[in-house]
Amino acid sequence: MNLIKPKKLNRGDKVATVSLSWGGAGDSDILWRYHIGKQRLQEVFGLEVVEMPTTLKGSQYVYDHPEERAADLMKAFADPSIKAIFSCIGGYESVRMLPYIDFDVIKNNPKILMGYSDTTVAHMICHKAGISSFYGPSILAEFAENVEMFSYTQHWIEKTLFDNNTIGKIDPSPIWTSEYLPWEEQNKHTKREVQPNNGYEVLQGQGISGGRLIGGCMDVLEMLKGTEIWPSADAWQNKILFLETSEDRPSPEYVEYWLRNYGSQGILQKISGILFAKPYGNMYYEEYKKALFTVVRDELKLHDLPILYNMNFGHTAPMITLPYGAMAEINCEEGTLTITEAGVL
Repeated sequence: MNLIKPKKLNRGDKVATVSLSWGGAGDSDILWRYHIGKQRLQEVFGLEVVEMPTTLKGSQYVYDHPEERAADLMKAFADPSIKAIFSCIGGYESVRMLPYIDFDVIKNNPKILMGYSDTTVAHMICHKAGISSFYGPSILAEFAENVEMFSYTQHWIEKTLFDNNTIGKIDPSPIWTSEYLPWEEQNKHTKREVQPNNGYEVLQGQGISGGRLIGGCMDVLEMLKGTEIWPSADAWQNKILFLETSEDRPSPEYVEYWLRNYGSQGILQKISGILFAKPYGNMYYEEYKKALFTVVRDELKLHDLPILYNMNFGHTAPMITLPYGAMAEINCEEGTLTITEAGVL
C-alpha cells in the first residue's frame, strides 16, 4: 500500500502546533523557547501559527490528559483551514494516546505532520491511517535553535514540505553538534559549538537498492511492538528502514537486542536497506556499528543488505526531513541517499 501524500505548504498557510508527548512548551521556564520557534515558523517560513487547546497547558496537565492530546491531533487533522501540524517536542509516553485515536479522521484529511523522537508514535498512527508524515524538526529544539536555525535544517524543510518536485540526493551535513546548552533564557544568544562531520559510511552492500521509507526512534518503536499501530509483516517488504537512537543514549547491548527482535520478526530479511543516524554526541559510534554487524551480518547472514551509517536525522543537528512512504535509493558505490520522488503533492 502506498501512503497518501499531503499537499505542499505555501507561505501564508495556517499550521498548528501540538504537544503530543511532553508538555514543556507551556511551562513558564520554557515558554520563551516556544515563542522563538513559533516566530521562526512565521518569519522564516511565512506561516500563520495557531496552538491547539492543550498545546501550552504545561507538562503536568499534558501528562495527565492523553485523551486531550489525542483530541488536539484529531481536531488539527479535521480542521480544513490547518495545512500542517508541527510537534512541539518529543517525550516518553505519547503511546498513551492510542485508545483515543480516530484513524478515519486522519485518513480522510491528509496533511503534513512533522516531528521526531516520541513523535514516532504519531507517525505510526499516520502510517496505519495510510498517510505520509515527516520525520523532522520540532518546535522547541530545531526551530528554536539558539541565535538562528541551521541552514541545512532549514533547506530540507523547504525542499521537503514546500516543494512538490523530486527531493533528490541528500548530501551529508558538513557539520554536526549535540552540544547540550540548558534551555535557559540567558543562553538564547549563545550558539552551540559545531564540529566537522565525517559524512555517511557504507557499512555493507553493493550497487543501488531502492525502497519506501519507514522507521523512527528505536527507543520509541519498542513501545509500539504488538500494538495496533505496529506495521503488519508485509508492510516491511522492500522498505528502507531508518533508525535512530535518543538522547538517552541506549547501550549498544540494547540496540543489539532491539535489532535482534527485528530479525526475529522477519523484518530485516524483508527490507532493502537500513539508514542509521549519527548517535547522540557520537557516543557509541563504533559500538552501534558493531551491533549492526553482529545481528545483520553475522547472525542473519544478510551480507548484501545495504547499511548507510552516520545519517543526519533524529537526535542530531542539523537534520534532514524524511517523508514516510517516499521512494528512496541507497547507492553503496557512491555512499549516497537519494529520495527519488516528491514528499508532497
